[in-house]
Amino acid sequence: MSLFSNNPLYLITNRKISGLTHTRIARRAIAAGIKTIQLREKHLPKKEIYKEALSIREITGRHKVTFIINDYIDIALAVDADGVHLGQEDMPLKEAGKILGKKKIIGISTHTLRQAIEARDAGADYIGFGPMFHTTTKDAGRPKGIKALREISKHVNIPVIAIGGITWDNVNEVLNSGADAAAVASGILSGDIKANLKRFFEAMT
Repeated sequence: MSLFSNNPLYLITNRKISGLTHTRIARRAIAAGIKTIQLREKHLPKKEIYKEALSIREITGRHKVTFIINDYIDIALAVDADGVHLGQEDMPLKEAGKILGKKKIIGISTHTLRQAIEARDAGADYIGFGPMFHTTTKDAGRPKGIKALREISKHVNIPVIAIGGITWDNVNEVLNSGADAAAVASGILSGDIKANLKRFFEAMT
């Protein structure tokens, strides 16, 4: 069973887009049905990130929602998150695995087929692949597109999460082209979180 078979929508928190704290984002998204949340924060002091992570862990634990923390292995361990998501410039996956242990999920951002295969071979539990389409959430480079997603899904036998510019208008195309889940930030967080998630879920049925 895929990590994301219960709900192929993966929310990445973002304070700037939503105008809310990460904890408030998590509360609203969970109330609306989200089952996987990644806490992503690059600018707050680590003490503040830890506090947010601790609050989100309590909420996600109560509601049986998978909780992933971007980058911060130490915080993930401290709050007993379900796992971490690492970038290409972060700690090598094998070293992260030694610290986290076998029970924690480790996801890796990838942008090429070679990176995807390397992540698979190194033992990643899933890969993020993108950006799929144009996105303003971060400077993620040139869009990869559906054709590249199909190619990736043929060559890796671990879950693939598509990311970048995914909306309710294109989410089905992404999921039907080899992605096990779609990671979304602005498409959910711009405006009313509950209403946006409802539109995503309706599009995915």
